[in-house]
Amino acid sequence: MTDQTPTAPTVGLLVTCLVDVTRPSVGFAAVDLLERAGCTVVVPERQTCCGQPAFNAGDRDAARRLAHDLIAAFRDVDYVVAPSGSCAAMLRCHYPDLLATDRDWARQVGDWASRVWELTAFLVDVMGFTGIDAAYPYQVTYHDSCSGLRELDIRAQPRALLGRVVGLDLLENDDPDSCCGFGGGFMVRHAELSARIAATKGAALRRTRANTVLGGDLGCLINLAGRLHREGSGLQVRHVAEVLAGRLDEPPIGAVPEAPDVPSEADPSAGQPAAREG
Repeated sequence: MTDQTPTAPTVGLLVTCLVDVTRPSVGFAAVDLLERAGCTVVVPERQTCCGQPAFNAGDRDAARRLAHDLIAAFRDVDYVVAPSGSCAAMLRCHYPDLLATDRDWARQVGDWASRVWELTAFLVDVMGFTGIDAAYPYQVTYHDSCSGLRELDIRAQPRALLGRVVGLDLLENDDPDSCCGFGGGFMVRHAELSARIAATKGAALRRTRANTVLGGDLGCLINLAGRLHREGSGLQVRHVAEVLAGRLDEPPIGAVPEAPDVPSEADPSAGQPAAREG
């Protein structure tokens, strides 16, 4: 914990839409890590989407309404932390511009946005956290998301934390700065180009011969997991928070669950109770 940080800062966790809907284990892992770092964590029930899809689609009015709601929901916390560079960048980098002409909101958004952090950057740069108590005895490679890398300068922080995971061997891929092809609505509007970008990135990840791909943005990871699965790769995909927190009960992202054993329809005794003896 840095000298300037309160003893137990109150952190509001921005769960993000994708974590909430597709991978809640990432949110629980984030809470674990923040509490271990000495934070008091709250998860405001009023939180909504950060507005990034509307913002990127050019619907500034909808994005502003969502920004108003989100700022109000997180007004009474010391920091806002998200397990996503993409969502954190929307709040930190784009909200001030989005609300610049809104006199009632422009006065407060600058200070509020300066207290928004991506999870790994917050743990390292604000809390000085080193208390990782996890093991992952595999070779991994890391995908740096575009928003986290280019807008928030997140590169060293997740690697510093992963360096404290027992048994983990980090293998850097030879195309670390390239996009995965996700880009939110980009992959819908430009599906063919998105697929080509994902294929290029997937090839770079496979060349490492790692066991697992880690990253800090669920959208990127879902996209990469889908591409790797379609190509028949056995490379697993996980959010970095899950490994750092030791929350590995969930199968890797995109893994196809095994079908449960069910009685065959051809078996006349299927589903019938066993006969009593005597």
